[in-house]
Amino acid sequence: MSTPVTEEQVVEVLKTCYDPEIPVNIYELGLIYEVKISPSNEVFIKMTLTTPHCPAAASLPFEVESKVRSIPGVTDAKVDVVWEPMWNPSMMSEAAKLELGIL
Repeated sequence: MSTPVTEEQVVEVLKTCYDPEIPVNIYELGLIYEVKISPSNEVFIKMTLTTPHCPAAASLPFEVESKVRSIPGVTDAKVDVVWEPMWNPSMMSEAAKLELGIL
């Protein structure tokens, strides 16, 4: 039996994914709405993008799935891109707001 994958491991990997137009990782930007891990180490991620017209709409969810699948023990990764609630800058972490000079 494999070691359970933790949400912390998934978040660490998510922090290596960046929106190509904003120099902050997608986790700190508030684009990740939910991370669920099944008992069999399948990872389900509910995320959004800054806008439906985001240039990364095709590539970013694939990058997230690919990087999460690379975590030792993960059996599969699925990303569901949702538009409700719509993303807005208030969803960013304090660190992201500081980095972008929004505070």
